[in-house]
Amino acid sequence: MADRLTQLQDMVNQQAENFCNSIGILQQCATPSKFSGAQTPQQQEGEDYAHLFATLVARCAKDIDVLIDSLPSDDNSVEVQVASLRRLEQENQEAAEKLQDVVRRGEGLLEQIQAALADIVQCQLDMASSEPTSGQ
Repeated sequence: MADRLTQLQDMVNQQAENFCNSIGILQQCATPSKFSGAQTPQQQEGEDYAHLFATLVARCAKDIDVLIDSLPSDDNSVEVQVASLRRLEQENQEAAEKLQDVVRRGEGLLEQIQAALADIVQCQLDMASSEPTSGQ
């Protein structure tokens, strides 16, 4: 997906193409300078094109306005960005501290489990060595 600036550039190019095509249609459909009140079929067809290109130009202009409104404003000054970065850095530091705490607790639990397993193994070994051997 293209970023907003690329989309905006594409829409401006599309608008330029709409303008060029509409001028070409106007030149193609233009009649010699007669000022009679009657319209020829070619003029009627030109009016259909005029309506079509007016609609295309208006729709493209609205799309351009929407894309411009979606761009970041000038309110995002350096001070605002620095403050935002500091806040994010503080949140990152807090999350890192929480993670270190969880890791310490996990290591403590691991040591307890290993000690319990060692006790279980030692008990099993003691029970196995204290049982009389059946071969004697």
